[in-house]
Formats: sequence, C-alpha cells, structure tokens
Amino acid sequence: MTKRLIATALLCPIAVCAQSSATIYGIADLGVRHSSGLSAGHAPDPGNTNAVTSGVNNTSRLGYRGSEDLGGGLRALFNLETGLNVDAGTTVNTAKFFDRASVLGLGGGWGTLLAGRQTNLLADAISPVDAVGMRFASFNPNIVTTAVSTHGLGVEYGTSGATTGSYRLDNSLKYAGRFGGFTAKAMYSFGETSNAASAKSSTGLGGQYQIEQFVVSGAWQKFKSANYLDLDAGTLGAAYQFKSVKLAANYGRNKGQTTGTASTVQKVASAGATWAATPAVDLTAAYYKLDRSRTGAADDGYSRVILFAEYKLSRRSKLYAQADYTDWKNGYQGSGNKASGTGATLGVMHTF
Repeated sequence: MTKRLIATALLCPIAVCAQSSATIYGIADLGVRHSSGLSAGHAPDPGNTNAVTSGVNNTSRLGYRGSEDLGGGLRALFNLETGLNVDAGTTVNTAKFFDRASVLGLGGGWGTLLAGRQTNLLADAISPVDAVGMRFASFNPNIVTTAVSTHGLGVEYGTSGATTGSYRLDNSLKYAGRFGGFTAKAMYSFGETSNAASAKSSTGLGGQYQIEQFVVSGAWQKFKSANYLDLDAGTLGAAYQFKSVKLAANYGRNKGQTTGTASTVQKVASAGATWAATPAVDLTAAYYKLDRSRTGAADDGYSRVILFAEYKLSRRSKLYAQADYTDWKNGYQGSGNKASGTGATLGVMHTF
C-alpha cells in the first residue's frame, strides 16, 4: 500500500489531481412498442409493428466528460459522447463513433468556448421550451424539424456528415456566455472545402433569458451546402413553471433550397404541459403541428399528440408509458400508407 501511494504521488501531484475531474456517464432506455400506421423507425407505414425500441423516453448514450482547473478562473473542458441502440448493442451512427459530441475547449468567468462536433444553436434553444422535454428524439417534431435533425431535404447543409439532417456539426466553434439572467450564444462551423471558403459553413446566434420561473429561448442559424444552397432556420419559445405544472410553447421555421430554383418551407408550432402529480409521478401532454410547402407541390403536413407518464423508481431509474397519435394532411404520409398513425410504448430508463 505504501509503495502504491508513493508511486501515485510521483505520477500525480496532489495539487494537480485535486483540480482535475473526469466522469463516465450515460443513459440506457429500452421499451416495448406497438404501432399502427408507423414503422419501427417511426416513419409512415401501411401496417402494424411490434418492436423492442431504444430511446423512446431519452436517447441511449455513453459519454465521457471532464475538466481541469488551470488557475486564475480558467478551466479546460472536454466531452465525448456516442449514441447507442441498446436493443441491438450497436452505435446509432456507424460512420462517427462520437456522433453526439466530440469537443474540447476552455471556460471561465467570460463564458465557454468549445471546438469540435456539437449541437447547433437551434437544438440548444428548444431544449428548455420543448413541450415534452426533448423526449422521443426521433419522433419529436421540434427535434426532427425545428432543430433540423431530420429535415428530409436530401442535401448536406453544413458539415453534418449526412444529407438527412444538420442537428450536429463538425469543425465548429461555439461560444456561450451568461450575463445576469441572459445567456448569449454564437456558433460558426468551418466548411473546410478546398477553394470554397464558405461552402458547407454554418453561422448561428442564440439567446436565452430567464427570470425566476419564466424562460424565453430562441436561435437563428444558416447552413450552406457544398453548392451554396442555403438552409435558413429559426426558433422562438417560452416556458413557465407554475408550482407543480410546467407550461411550454415554441414556434420554428426553416427554408431550405433543394435546387437552384426549388425550395421547401417547414413550420412547427408546439404547446404542452408537464404536471408533477406526486413526487414520484410526472404526466406530460403535448401537441405539435407541422406545415410544409414545396416548390411545384401541394402544401401538406401533419399534427401529432404525444403523451408520457413516468414513475420514478429512484433518482436514476424510472418506468414510463408513452402514447402518440399522428394525423397526416394532404398525403404527407405518401401513397399506400395509412391516413393516421398511433403508437404506445412501455419502457424503463436508467441514467448513470
């Protein structure tokens, strides 16, 4: 034991060890889901589906984060995080292991500056004002469309690494600073395209103001493709905690150029409430309405209701029941699929 303590002291002086920290954390979320008019991946479908599904309440993940006190109020920060499919034991993104976060930066009294792969400012802005509290990410219209996680436009806007969405960007710098009750954010992602300085770049601004139990949050972000097609997106929402009830509402809009002469506009309005019925039980109800217009096509969209009931087994573990109803408008679901979709999930979530 004495030899071990001496070795540790030589390798890691007490003053340094005490100022550094690193944490392994994560979420394991798994549920049994039945749906009608929706596939196992929650897309419009002509039939019924039974599945064991990961991430209905919250996305399953594994992460590493830490900081080191550098003195003078300055600290070094890092965060590495990957999404997991607990039902299959695989990573969500097969092309990028740390698909959810891969950042390194500095923080101090002036704020934080992080560099690497990280969420866009739209995602940051909807987090405190989303009607279901950012649950069910692959099905939540505020995450899918407002924050352009799955814009479905077939173009890679920004350095997202995909043509399906731009929720996270590579090669990015993000600043966040708090000034009283106001938090300001700015983001720039380098396109890193040879001989084309702004191709695949992204620029954004965001802000959040909180006073007591009331918060207003919004952001704007512009993304460019390799061919200089633009995706412009904005969001603004508010939330209010009144005793045991939290009310939340948000509006988001984005316009993406899909060719030099065609574009798609998508708008999402949402509202909902969460009631802490008892210290162990939370009940959430939310309504989302999406409207889409496209060059040369009829307007369409859908409305969606999402319900959650959660029972806390402990501080880290909870059981949940979820239900949803989707009503497609003007053929949004595509030919041969049902005009509406329903789903129900029973699951368990553990955080560590």
